[in-house]
Amino acid sequence: MKFSANLGFLWADLPLPDAIRAADQAGFDAVEMHWPFDSDQAAVRRALCETGLPLLGLNTFRGGPGFNGLAALPDKKAECRVAIDQAFDWAQALGANNVHVMAGFASGTDARATFLSNLQYASDLGKQRNIGVLIEPLNAFDAPGYYLSEQRHAVELITELDRPNVRLMFDCYHVGRTEGDICGTFDQVRHWVGHVQFASVPNRSEPDSSLVPVLRHIERSGYTGAFGAEYKPAAGIRQGLSWLELFQ
Repeated sequence: MKFSANLGFLWADLPLPDAIRAADQAGFDAVEMHWPFDSDQAAVRRALCETGLPLLGLNTFRGGPGFNGLAALPDKKAECRVAIDQAFDWAQALGANNVHVMAGFASGTDARATFLSNLQYASDLGKQRNIGVLIEPLNAFDAPGYYLSEQRHAVELITELDRPNVRLMFDCYHVGRTEGDICGTFDQVRHWVGHVQFASVPNRSEPDSSLVPVLRHIERSGYTGAFGAEYKPAAGIRQGLSWLELFQ
């Protein structure tokens, strides 16, 4: 079982290159990022090269205060395309596997059409650069009004798009908060999953023993990618890493 450190939450107090090195020293197999755009790109690239850690993905720009992505907002299409271009430029420069296209707070038929159009744009860029596209439902407790909140909705959009490089980011924490049965839900959407993330439910802190059978189930189901540790440390990062021993 391989684990990826999500540097949006882990070692977030360090400059991104140092966070990459800290993840390597802690024994992680890969890293993923939220928004690296204010960092020194060359320094981030050097840290990735030094450690040899794969970069599994990064997010599109949220859009500033009060926003959580732009891709489903009909009046933000131009800004969204700039954000998608930026994310793919960074992903290509850093050798990232995927770009998570963030939908934002929206609803309705216009939002659906806008999101699909922007995902087509991202898919075309990804095909040119051999980079995948991910979409992720966020639970309605933490992100009320976010365009995607259920796996079923995301799969409907992915199926309609019918683009092989557009996949589902399955976050066990969000599924546990919104849909409850993590293993059963994963089994229903396994065909479309491109990446898996996890944290404890409901407080999003370090994983506890209840997540062991969940991640083992996902692994037995045929998922071969890394599991992204996207949790908010409650015990301190170094002390909280004792959860890794649960999987040894």
